[in-house]
Amino acid sequence: MTEEPHILYSVENGVAHMQMNRPKKLNAITAAMGGEFVRICREVDYRDDIKVLVISGAGERSFSAGSDVGALDDLGEPWEQRNRAEYDRDYIAPLLKLRKPAIAAIDGYCLGGGLEVAMSCDIRVATERSSFGAPEVRRGWHAGSGNTSILPRLIGYGNAARWVLTGDIFPAAEAHRVGFVQDLVSVEELWPRVHAIADRLAKNPPIAVQSAKNIIKQSQGTSIMQGLAWENDGYTLCMGTEDAAEGIKAFAEKRDPVFRGR
Repeated sequence: MTEEPHILYSVENGVAHMQMNRPKKLNAITAAMGGEFVRICREVDYRDDIKVLVISGAGERSFSAGSDVGALDDLGEPWEQRNRAEYDRDYIAPLLKLRKPAIAAIDGYCLGGGLEVAMSCDIRVATERSSFGAPEVRRGWHAGSGNTSILPRLIGYGNAARWVLTGDIFPAAEAHRVGFVQDLVSVEELWPRVHAIADRLAKNPPIAVQSAKNIIKQSQGTSIMQGLAWENDGYTLCMGTEDAAEGIKAFAEKRDPVFRGR
């Protein structure tokens, strides 16, 4: 019997859906799946009809428990592991490079590399039964793609240190309290809420959305003055687009704008 693909991918109404599909393994991610992350993220950015990416995990138990520990050897020798992005085996690098907005739809375990997938998205919606953590330290190592560098920028130094250094698992309410999760919902509300956010993003002008995302991300690692300079340049670029002119015209005419990404 042919095994189902470990990554499911579809596009509908401007929204791309990528689902990690190893529910029996808690959607643990392999090097081969990392290659699919690379391919899909490239397609999402290249296709003008795609406005936003939604990432989820199959089944009712896990968004993703992170890298498949039993398949870490597939990343190669230590030096190859260090340079895994160069071999298209890293699933975080393509998400961090993504120009278009990404939403994590989280239900269940969101651990280790799964936490890094979620933090590489721009918006995180989670069910109340989900749980979060960076348990790598309990196995003898720490994360290599964001838990020690990006997480502190999202939830603060002290909260990140607690998560990473203890390796403890935290409930969804705590992830929401510290700001990792933007929307905390019931299981029944998860997909209606995700779809509502994705549809709202898909209706917005793509140049403005992508410029704003780029500046939000870039300004996290620089001074306020540099961030403001980038912001002003991005604003100037946007104001020269056809979409901005359409937005102004639609406002004056009291109608919904029709954006074309120009």
